[in-house]
Amino acid sequence: MQHRSGTLSDMSDDSMSPRGLPRILAVANQKGGVGKTTTSVNLSACLAEAGYRVLLVDLDPQGNASSGVGIDTRGIETSMYDVILHDAPMEDCIEPASVKNLFVAPSNLDLAGAEIELVPQFAREGRLKRAIESVIDDYDFVLIDCPPSLGLLTVNALVAAREVLVPIQCEYYALEGLGQLLRNVDLVKRNLNPELEVSTILLVMFDARTQLSSDVESEVREHFGDKVLPTRIPRNVKLSEAPSHHQPINVYDPSSKGAIAYRLAAKEVAGGATPRSR
Repeated sequence: MQHRSGTLSDMSDDSMSPRGLPRILAVANQKGGVGKTTTSVNLSACLAEAGYRVLLVDLDPQGNASSGVGIDTRGIETSMYDVILHDAPMEDCIEPASVKNLFVAPSNLDLAGAEIELVPQFAREGRLKRAIESVIDDYDFVLIDCPPSLGLLTVNALVAAREVLVPIQCEYYALEGLGQLLRNVDLVKRNLNPELEVSTILLVMFDARTQLSSDVESEVREHFGDKVLPTRIPRNVKLSEAPSHHQPINVYDPSSKGAIAYRLAAKEVAGGATPRSR
């Protein structure tokens, strides 16, 4: 395993104890192709399946999280672009997904220019936070699918969230760049959001047949301790197929290894919390 030395501090100081609801988690890792959207979609759907009321906020201009739960991004009247750039009410943006208890605040390619358009905006880092605060009482969990960069959209997610969930792929260079993400989380914590913490690490694309996956797992668990969920998400063909059918894995193939793993991960994330009555 190779990564830049000195970029990862030991973060295994507090254990995964049950947390109070509602919870707001930014799913972040600035490396592309590490399973952020797959994790955002399937964790949200499995939490919803378990009876929690879940809002999935799509902050990636590609809109893959939105389409992954059955939303046609071309037909959106109000998107996260309108919410963040033009102060549209968050409730006007939210759509019911194809899974009971799951709701989506969708995005589309309009959001691609938001990084630049946000630069001159007043209180630009807190726009998503204010939007989520206006609807948080309706949900047990809010998961924010971040874009694969550390620009202003991701900063908005880190300011709005209380926790960061980092998917880490079990491949060579898995920890490359992670130190930069952790430094940015620390910057946001010190300057904009003192509540923020990296609470959860999820190992994805795990292949039990390879020594490499085992090596990555050992290194990640050594660095992050109890923050790493016990469940690992395996490499699974059904997980790869599900997005093209616009379904989360627990709908597309409920008995697949991917679905079983994400259900277990959702249970671990929830930590036994009781869904709030409304």
